[in-house]
Amino acid sequence: MFYVRPVARDDLAALLALSERTGTGLTTLPANAERLDARIGRALASFAGAAAKSDECFVFVLVDGSSDHVVGISAIEAAVGLAEPWYNYHVGTQVHASRELDLYTAAPTLFLTNDHTGHSELCSLFLDARYRHGCNGPLLSKARLLFIAEFAQRFAPKIIAELRGKLDANGKSPFWEGLGRHFFAMEYSRADYLTGIGQKAFIAELMPRHPVYTALLPDDARAAIGEVHADTLPARAMLESEGFRYEGYVDIFDAGPTLECFRDNIRAVRQSQVFPISIGEEDPVPDSLTDDVLWLVANRDLAKFRAVICPAPARIAQFPLLPYAAQALGVSEGDTVRAVPLAPRDRS
Repeated sequence: MFYVRPVARDDLAALLALSERTGTGLTTLPANAERLDARIGRALASFAGAAAKSDECFVFVLVDGSSDHVVGISAIEAAVGLAEPWYNYHVGTQVHASRELDLYTAAPTLFLTNDHTGHSELCSLFLDARYRHGCNGPLLSKARLLFIAEFAQRFAPKIIAELRGKLDANGKSPFWEGLGRHFFAMEYSRADYLTGIGQKAFIAELMPRHPVYTALLPDDARAAIGEVHADTLPARAMLESEGFRYEGYVDIFDAGPTLECFRDNIRAVRQSQVFPISIGEEDPVPDSLTDDVLWLVANRDLAKFRAVICPAPARIAQFPLLPYAAQALGVSEGDTVRAVPLAPRDRS
């Protein structure tokens, strides 16, 4: 059985191995042991309730219960931009008009902003390609939403998710080649890595401070604005099914979209419920599962958070757990869990 738990100190080697497989564009998961170790330290303090708001970072791992092997990672930054500047572009419009010449032009532009400072961020989502099957991806990603629902006071009223931008067939970012390269004397991968390890001063020093007129960019750079990396399409669809929307903010390097949603409007947050549990004694007969749906289920323990996917009827008063699921969650008779049907269409 696969389950999600908080990161542990001895997960460093597994996280480093995962980070080396991500490729370019996953800024919050750099292939840097020192940076990852520091992030694990921040996460441990956060799960212990001992971190300052500017440092709170909740990092989760997906574990294959049959081998205890870590196969994926996801995270939540409680408040971005409080310790390090948070930059993005806002896609806007500048109007130029002349009554004398009877001309009116609405020019699409990019404005460098820090508008998302203080918002909470879903980030660092990566699953080993060998485990991208079944419900592993949704479990790894959506477990964070149940965590937010249970510990809402720890997060900002608005949640954002910055998605990886579009790359061409050669692995290059058309947006970077069309804009960023003119201001940074380095490859996109280098700029992305420096940002990932916290060296962001060069952004403020080198980025253009005035609006960028997108009409001056190459066609492929303009076409990449707000588009996602091919591997990120499932993550975008999942977030949109939970209520997240693109509101015109993009990454300054690859122009990947930032999706956002008010915390209390996220479907898993709004529709999840707390149930007392009942633990069965044996596996059910397969035919008896025909009316069941899949549920995302989590315990309610900050430091020992666990989440799994379990089948159960669509309408319940108690959540029926089999012994192996109860063990994975670390719960017993008399405890409660927070749960929500995995698919939006199954929510009653």
